[in-house]
Amino acid sequence: MARRFGATLSMARQNNRARIVVMRLATGLAIAAVSACNTGDVFSLQPAVDVGGQTAAVPEAPQYSGMQRLVPSNPYMTSVAYPRMDEPMSPVEQMPASEIDCRNELKRMGVVYTDIQPIHEGQCGIDFPVKVSAIGSVEMRPAATLTCNMAATFAAWTRNELVPAARWRYFSGVKTIHQGSSYSCRNIAGEGVLSEHGKGNALDVMSIELNNGDDIDVRKPGLFAFRTRGFLNNVRADGCQYFNTVLGPGYNYDHRNHFHFDVKNRRSGYRACR
Repeated sequence: MARRFGATLSMARQNNRARIVVMRLATGLAIAAVSACNTGDVFSLQPAVDVGGQTAAVPEAPQYSGMQRLVPSNPYMTSVAYPRMDEPMSPVEQMPASEIDCRNELKRMGVVYTDIQPIHEGQCGIDFPVKVSAIGSVEMRPAATLTCNMAATFAAWTRNELVPAARWRYFSGVKTIHQGSSYSCRNIAGEGVLSEHGKGNALDVMSIELNNGDDIDVRKPGLFAFRTRGFLNNVRADGCQYFNTVLGPGYNYDHRNHFHFDVKNRRSGYRACR
């Protein structure tokens, strides 16, 4: 009797061990199956995707830095965390219509210029100055700071009178106008009156360089320099059709070496051409 009981107990123990082995084997197979289907970290919240591939269902996340990492949807944040400011209004848009029209005229005549900041120096200054570096193919050296009205007047004279006169007298075009003074805050010599230079309404021409190499000095030519004399007389006379003041060699000692042109407004409409 005791032997039968012992044999039964031994068989039960063997069956129990077999069940345990089967259960462990099944559990292992299940874990292996799950691992084969998942390349991600089971402890992370990120979905697993194929390594080295990008699918349409999982778009690539944009890379942000600085404060954009915190607020990537804000279009006014930059990568250095400074707010992007709107561009300031162009100075041309703030100008009165007359100044805009004047600049359109400069462009029509082929004037090369830049708008510069307003100039205010005591009683002197220009609200909307331009810096002229060329009139068509004629270079201005150095570039002249003027009001737009003065620049347009000088450009019209250069194109319509100076260049044709040079071609007629010298059979050559004008290469460079050498100027000695444009805007300059000063009074008229010997008087307490503000010079037109202090308003940007005047320009002093020292010499005129031609394409053929001739450099025509404005100073009073010699007795037998007939061609130069005739050319400078044309410059003076034609200038009086455009400017309100034309002063040059022979007027006084201060103007012995240049032509002074300006557009000074006079109530009587008087023009000084000397």
